[in-house]
Formats: sequence, structure tokens, C-alpha cells
Amino acid sequence: MPPQPPINVVKVFTATKANDRDRLGERFTEWLRANADLQIINLEVMQSSDASFHCLSLVLFAHRPAA
Repeated sequence: MPPQPPINVVKVFTATKANDRDRLGERFTEWLRANADLQIINLEVMQSSDASFHCLSLVLFAHRPAA
């Protein structure tokens, strides 16, 4: 297995309102299409809540090759 390239891009997508959470996947996909040169290394999906809010976060770790 070849060595993993270094992470040089970290992008966070987050939403707390229901409508924003529903559209989070679309925002993520649009951003990925606009940054198609990235090599995705890892993606973490996190959810946190308290009595009033529910937060959904997508954290993307990637490598962008030198131009």
C-alpha cells in the first residue's frame, strides 16, 4: 500500500437548524465538485446535541497536489 499523502486541506461543514442540516449533503457535494483535484484522506461525521440544538458536522481531511 503506498504511503498516504500529507493532509494540507481541512474543511468543516456544520449546521444546527433543521433546514440547514437537510441541505448539508448538497453543500458538501457542491464544494467537492468545485474542488475535484483533492484527494480525500478521511471524513468524520459528528453529531452533538443539547436541550435546544442539534449540530451536525462533516470534517473533511484531504490533500491538494501542488499545481
